[in-house]
Amino acid sequence: RLFELDPDLLPLFQYNCKQFASPQECLSAPEFLDHIRKVMLVIDAAVSHLENLSCLEEYLCNLGKKHHTVGVKVESFSTVGESLLYMLENCLGTAFSPDVREAWSKLYGAVVRAMCRGWQSLPQPD
Repeated sequence: RLFELDPDLLPLFQYNCKQFASPQECLSAPEFLDHIRKVMLVIDAAVSHLENLSCLEEYLCNLGKKHHTVGVKVESFSTVGESLLYMLENCLGTAFSPDVREAWSKLYGAVVRAMCRGWQSLPQPD
């Protein structure tokens, strides 16, 4: 879904200097699948620390810095969020109520805001 929403994100996923010719090629790459597992681990950590997300602040800020250095734009996280909600809706079906959508949106938003603080802490060019 991510590449359907924004095909321009595909070049960001290069592993060992290999550029993927198509989203399908990227989606089947072991490195991409490993990246998805890491994304899900971040989501899992956020859910596990729902009552105290601040304990993940430093980690998420550093993750934001890392994404910035590889060329990810803050706006791209909106597309990732839309993809996450799409996946949840498809997996949960009728259990994906408006309240569940709102809760996931708030959680994802909190994670992205923490990551964006990593952007803000980077030295600004002169």
